[in-house]
Amino acid sequence: KDHYPLYATAPHCSHEFIIDISEIRKATGIVEEDIAKRLQDYGFHAPTMSWPVPHSLMIEPTESESKDECDRLCDAFIAIKGEVDKIASGEWDMNDNPLKNAPHTQAMVMADEWSHAYSRQVAAFPAPWLKTRGKHWPTVGRINNPYGDRNLQVTTLDEFVG
Repeated sequence: KDHYPLYATAPHCSHEFIIDISEIRKATGIVEEDIAKRLQDYGFHAPTMSWPVPHSLMIEPTESESKDECDRLCDAFIAIKGEVDKIASGEWDMNDNPLKNAPHTQAMVMADEWSHAYSRQVAAFPAPWLKTRGKHWPTVGRINNPYGDRNLQVTTLDEFVG
């Protein structure tokens, strides 16, 4: 609550929380998808976006997650807010920054050419625990979601196997 506006939840206990991204969106151009994709660089699955509230993220940790894992998720959100603040202050470019380019795949980070103003370290290992406990690498970076939704390609098992 000290880093993001929260929508009201149940008065005593709730199994989810909803972060309001609308002010961040207005101030920096960072949208809920940018934050959701950046979470992948921190090793977390992207949360529900813009449901049930527009311009929001709904986070639902499962009962099977440990307190340590929930704390890491909170640390990731706090770190991402710090990244948003760097964009808001002008320290980072509004278009070429780790949030707009997330998630960063292993192929992107290991490529000979790196054209971004931020380092590969910032892109791929934004939190210290990623080096000690291992990193899940997203297999693809950003895709054009509306294009994919409108141009579905189906591959049959015969085509896939060959």
